[in-house]
Amino acid sequence: MSGFKEPSFADRQKAAQQARQNILNKFRSQPGPDDPAVRQRQAEREAQAAERAKAKQAREAAKAEQKAREAEEAARAVAELAREKEEAAARELALEAERKAARDARYAARKKRK
Repeated sequence: MSGFKEPSFADRQKAAQQARQNILNKFRSQPGPDDPAVRQRQAEREAQAAERAKAKQAREAAKAEQKAREAEEAARAVAELAREKEEAAARELALEAERKAARDARYAARKKRK
C-alpha cells in the first residue's frame, strides 16, 4: 500500500489557479443588471418594500387613532370626575343650608317658648 503523497508546489499552485478560475467563471455566469430576470426580481423587491411601507403607515395611523381615542376617553373621565365633585359640593352646600335652616328653626322655636 502506497503512502500519502504530499502535493508539490506546482500542484498547489495549479489548484489555487483552478480555484481562482472557478470563482471567476461563477462570477461571469451570473446575469448582469440589465437582465430581465434581475430587473423582475428588483421590481418584486421594490413592490414588497412599498407594501411593507404601506402596512407600516396603516399601523402607525391605527396607533395614532387609538392614542387619540384614549386621550379623548381620559379627558371625558376627567370631566366626569370634575362634574361629580361639583355635584357633591353642591349637595354638601344644600345639606349644610338645610341643617342651618333646621338649627335656626329650633333656635327660633326655643326663643318663642321663652
